[in-house]
Amino acid sequence: MGKSAHRNIAIKEDMTIYNAAAQKHMLLEALSGCEELDLDLSQVSEMDTAGFQVLLLTKREATQASKTMRLTAHSKAVTELLDLYNMASYFGDPLVIPANE
Repeated sequence: MGKSAHRNIAIKEDMTIYNAAAQKHMLLEALSGCEELDLDLSQVSEMDTAGFQVLLLTKREATQASKTMRLTAHSKAVTELLDLYNMASYFGDPLVIPANE
C-alpha cells in the first residue's frame, strides 16, 4: 500500500483482549502508511484495558513519528474507559456526548 496523507478507519468490533493483537497490527500498519490517522470508535460496544493499551500505543507511535492520530467518534464504552483512566485529555480529541445521556 502506498503512503497517503490521511486515512480513516472505523473499528467495528470490541476492543478487548480477544481482538487486541489483530487491532494492534492493523493500526500500526495503517499508521505507517499515512501522516494522519483518524479512528472512528463509535461502534465499539466493549473496551477493556488491552483495547485501551492498543490506542495508547498507536497514539505514542504517532507522536514519536511526528504523525497525527485522532479519535473522531467515541462510543459510550470508549468514553467510560477514557474517563475511568482520566485519559481523555491525553488523546486531545473532543468528546461529543449525545443529548439523551
